[in-house]
Amino acid sequence: MTQTGSEMFAAALDELGAVVGRIDDDRIDAACEMLAGAGRIAVYGCGREALQVKGFAMRLFHLGLPVAVVGDMTTPPLGEGDVFLVSSGPGETTTVLTLMRVARDAGAKVLLLTAEPAGSAAKLADFTLLVSAQTMASDQGAARTSVLPMGSLFEGALFLLFEVMVLKLKALTGATPEAMRARHTNME
Repeated sequence: MTQTGSEMFAAALDELGAVVGRIDDDRIDAACEMLAGAGRIAVYGCGREALQVKGFAMRLFHLGLPVAVVGDMTTPPLGEGDVFLVSSGPGETTTVLTLMRVARDAGAKVLLLTAEPAGSAAKLADFTLLVSAQTMASDQGAARTSVLPMGSLFEGALFLLFEVMVLKLKALTGATPEAMRARHTNME
């Protein structure tokens, strides 16, 4: 018997709720304080994680924070007082590990979002936010637990986490809805 669309939605929402319910709220607050106090923020993620990270960068910009997406032509160099926010669900993404080393060598703090607290990326990070969700690295065979395909549970949890972080950062920075809207592009 095949599940109906509403049954699949319910299963996916239950899974997402369980994942975000396990994220440590004190660590979310600490991550937000890191970002609010950063001289500059650069963000990076691979694949579909990159889409979530770029969406978060857009909101950081709307909040008035100095943010850039690594790979864009206008990304400034990082150094002391800066934060490199990076996502690596599996914790072993080669590009992520390399960029983490570059940021650390430049004196920036590395804020990692991952599902793997024992991964190589977590060992390099200054601060880790654990998002305990199935990723593409763990969605095969008996290890597969999510109704969602190929790491989508981690990516969906990132979206929700980032939206809550925006709300917390809004309170931390005193950004008003009017000021945020005024920073939204008119080039669309």
